[in-house]
Amino acid sequence: MAGFNVFLLVIEMAVFFTAMLALFRLRETLGLGVFFCALGSFHFMETYLAAAYYVQLPFGISLSPGSVVLFSGKLALILLIYIREDALVARQPIYGLIIGNILLIGLVALLRQHDAVASPGVPADLSFMDAMGLLMMWGTLLLFIDSIAMILIYERIARPLRRRPVLAIWITLALVLTFDQVAFFGVLSLAMGVPLTAGIGGWLGKVVAAGFYAAMLGQYLARFELAGNTPRRTITDVFHALTYRQRYEDLKQESRRDPLTNVLHRGQLEPLGRDLLAVARTTGRPVSLLLIDVDDFKDVNDQLGHPTGDEVLRRLARGLTESLRQADHVVRYGGDEFAVFAPGVGNAGALSLAAQLGRRVGAMTLPPGVARQTLSIGIASAPEDGSTLTELLDAADKRLYAAKAAGRNRAAGGPEADALKMNG
Repeated sequence: MAGFNVFLLVIEMAVFFTAMLALFRLRETLGLGVFFCALGSFHFMETYLAAAYYVQLPFGISLSPGSVVLFSGKLALILLIYIREDALVARQPIYGLIIGNILLIGLVALLRQHDAVASPGVPADLSFMDAMGLLMMWGTLLLFIDSIAMILIYERIARPLRRRPVLAIWITLALVLTFDQVAFFGVLSLAMGVPLTAGIGGWLGKVVAAGFYAAMLGQYLARFELAGNTPRRTITDVFHALTYRQRYEDLKQESRRDPLTNVLHRGQLEPLGRDLLAVARTTGRPVSLLLIDVDDFKDVNDQLGHPTGDEVLRRLARGLTESLRQADHVVRYGGDEFAVFAPGVGNAGALSLAAQLGRRVGAMTLPPGVARQTLSIGIASAPEDGSTLTELLDAADKRLYAAKAAGRNRAAGGPEADALKMNG
C-alpha cells in the first residue's frame, strides 16, 4: 500500500501541474484571471490536507498531499509567473489570498453571533474553522516571504546555471520549500499536534516534488514559451516592483485609449516612453520599442471602404494586445501604425516577439474579402540603441524603413538591422 501511495502522489502531481500549465499557456486567450482563480481555489484544500490528511510511504515516512502536491506546485507556478511575466504580476495571487483569508476570519467571527441549529448528526462547531483560518493566514504570509526569497535565489543562481535551467529551478524550490517546511510545521505541530515524523516526511516529499516540478517546468518553458524572450532581472527589480506598483497603476488609470482600436492613443506615447525608460535606467533592465506598420493597408480602405478598414484595424489591435504580456503596452502611432513597448525585453527577445506578432496577425480571421494582413516592424532597444525616447524612435523608424524596403512582412533589429521574414 505504501508503494501504491507513492504512485498516486506522482499521478496527482502530474495531473495538477499539467492542468495548471495548460491554463497558464492559455493566458492570452482566457486571461491570467482564470489561472489565478484556479490556483486560489486549491488554497483551502491545501491547508486542510496539511493539517488533517496524511498518507503512509515506505520506510515509515508519512506526508500530506496538501503540502507536497499542492503547495510545492503552487510555489513552482509562482516562479513560472515571475519568469514569464514579472514580479508585479507574481504578487497578485498572493495579495488575493491574504485578503481572502482576512475576509474568511472576519466572516467566521460574524457567524459566531448566530443562534445556530445543528444539522442532524453534526454539531454546530466553528472551532475547526478558527484553526484553519489561522493556519491559512500564517501559510499565506509565509508564501509572501517564500516568493520574495524564491525570486532573489533564482536571480542569483539562474545566470551561472543558464545552461542547466532545470537544476536552477530545482535548487531554488528546494531551498525555499525547506525554509517553508520548518516555519509552517512548527505552527502546524502546535495547532494540530502533527508529529515530527510527518514533518520530516513532508520535507523529503517537498524536495522530491521540487525536482519533479522543476523537470516539468523546464520542459514546458523549452517547448511552449518563446526562446530568448525571458528578461534578465536583478535584485533591485524585485524591490522596485514592490515599491513602485502604485506608479504603474496610476499610469494605467491616467492612460487614454484610442476610440477606434481601444489601445493607447498617440498622446500617451511620450509620457509612457519616458516613464518606462526611467524605470529601465533605475533597474538596469532593457526595454524595447517596436514600430509596426500594416503592409498595404491602404488597399483595404480603397477597395472595401473605410468601415471595413476600421474593423480590420480593431481586429489587428486586439490581436497585437492578446499576443503580448500584461507588462507590455500598445500605442496607436498613426493611421495604420502601432508602437509596442516591451519592458525587460532586449533586442533578441524583441525579434522573437515581432515574429510572434507576425504569426498571430497572419492567422487572424478578417472580414469577408480582406486579404491576409502582414506587418513590417522596426525594433530598437535601450540602452544599446539609445537612452531617450527620441533616439529609440529614430532607430526603430530607420529599421522599419529597412524592413519595408526588403520586401515587407519583415522585422528589422539589432546592430546589423537585418530584415528577417516573419511568416510565409
